[in-house]
Amino acid sequence: MSEAVATVERVPRSIRIASVNVNGIRAAVRNGMAGWLDRADVDILALQEVRAERTHVESALPGWNLVHDESLTKGRSGVAIATRLPIADSRIELGDETVDSRGRWIEADLDIDGEQLTVVSAYVHSGEDGTPRQDAKYGFLNAMERRMPELAADGSLSVIMGDLNVGHRQLDIKNWKGNVKKAGFLPRERAYFDRFLGPAGEPVTGVDGSVGMGLGWVDVGRRFHGEVDGPYTWWSNRGQAFDNDTGWRIDYQLAAPALADRVTDYRVARAAAYAERWSDHAPVIVDYTLGR
Repeated sequence: MSEAVATVERVPRSIRIASVNVNGIRAAVRNGMAGWLDRADVDILALQEVRAERTHVESALPGWNLVHDESLTKGRSGVAIATRLPIADSRIELGDETVDSRGRWIEADLDIDGEQLTVVSAYVHSGEDGTPRQDAKYGFLNAMERRMPELAADGSLSVIMGDLNVGHRQLDIKNWKGNVKKAGFLPRERAYFDRFLGPAGEPVTGVDGSVGMGLGWVDVGRRFHGEVDGPYTWWSNRGQAFDNDTGWRIDYQLAAPALADRVTDYRVARAAAYAERWSDHAPVIVDYTLGR
């Protein structure tokens, strides 16, 4: 008599991914980041503006699997990815040697129950119109535009997260009228996002009048919340910006099309009060269903 072989159906699971500009990881930990992380139940964490050496990151995140790219200038920028899951591979290159991307771009591949997920922590230059800082920003955005189709090829599951330092639309900045000629809301910067998020393979006319090809990526926050102001992710420390919610939405999770369909929840973890903040940015948290 032959015995029936029982088969176990693998059930997809929810993976929680958070991204935050910590504005210095050592200061963030002193001000309450560790306690927040204990409560947030995060599986994958993308960090920007780490401003620390590898040993400092390990001390701040004991027990996590880490990849980290430190800035060549001590105490500046720096990006990292921390996960509760094994990291299969990682990369820090974005474009060629002309692209100023050290401490600003890191990729990690993870195997999640038979599916590969690529996560990117990105920290785009803040820029300053009419200066070399803005040229560096455009060079970085150009390199992103070239890399994104590769990350999304053949239905790959990829997400680019971080402080991208551009408010894409008027809904993304409370005081947008006062910032139309400033870095972060310049038409040329916003046009990159028009192309990033435009229909894949179709011509897209940017807000600056330029025409390029849409890449088909999805702004998870905008898709989830719809046509509403914000929700903002960064507030100036000047005046009463945080208390009045006069903010910018410049922290994103941009998902490749195949991954965007796996989103089950999105939220900005805005602190309840100014005194409870541990960074001038709020974490962006998204739940995805992954695993075959």
